[in-house]
Amino acid sequence: MLRVLASDFLKLRRTMIWFLVFLGPIGVVGLQAANFGLRYDYMKQQYASDFWGGLITNTGMLVVPVLLMGLTIVASMIANIEHQTNAWKLLLALPVSKLTIISSKFVCLAVLLLCSSTLLWMGTIILGLCLGMDSSQIPFDQLLQLAYYPYLAAMPFLALQAWLSMSIRNQAIPLTAGIVGMLLSFFAFILADWLPWKWPYLKNEWNEPLYSVAAGLVLGLLLYVIGMLQFVRKDVN
Repeated sequence: MLRVLASDFLKLRRTMIWFLVFLGPIGVVGLQAANFGLRYDYMKQQYASDFWGGLITNTGMLVVPVLLMGLTIVASMIANIEHQTNAWKLLLALPVSKLTIISSKFVCLAVLLLCSSTLLWMGTIILGLCLGMDSSQIPFDQLLQLAYYPYLAAMPFLALQAWLSMSIRNQAIPLTAGIVGMLLSFFAFILADWLPWKWPYLKNEWNEPLYSVAAGLVLGLLLYVIGMLQFVRKDVN
């Protein structure tokens, strides 16, 4: 498994994937830098009681759409490396199980998005300090929740996009599915709590983010298992 995973990461060296991994969190932080920088006095007055909280709230509004769009593109690019070179048959002919191959692709995607989440966490802290926020009052728990909870709650979309991207040669189909999912996320606040598009926003009637995270992890695992079984049985060209 580790050798296959190392091989997958080596294949990413000459692609734009790492650029996208950095672009997502840097873009989110950059937009908030412009938002707070251009309206600094207003924002400081608006969030006088909790300046850090204001930054976290405004940043969180951008995290979910960027996350869903980012994982869609990255999943497609990882799978397309094999599709474009017609390497699936060669890859599957190796003395490595299909289970290992699909697991490696999934883990590769998950690690890349974890890197993006970590960069978002670090970038938000740096932005807050640059805006003059009190370093002794950094809400690390809220910042960790901002960076990692949406990522964990979005596991169903990660599993689904990895499955579609590897199973379907025409990448327009998984990309379209991902774009539709991202657009639906804009209406998440009017959706029922049981719909997965709402989970990355961590909003539910119990006001408990961990419920959304748990639901995302459970459905993500279920979709991963379904996708794994389908891929193992499928003849990939």
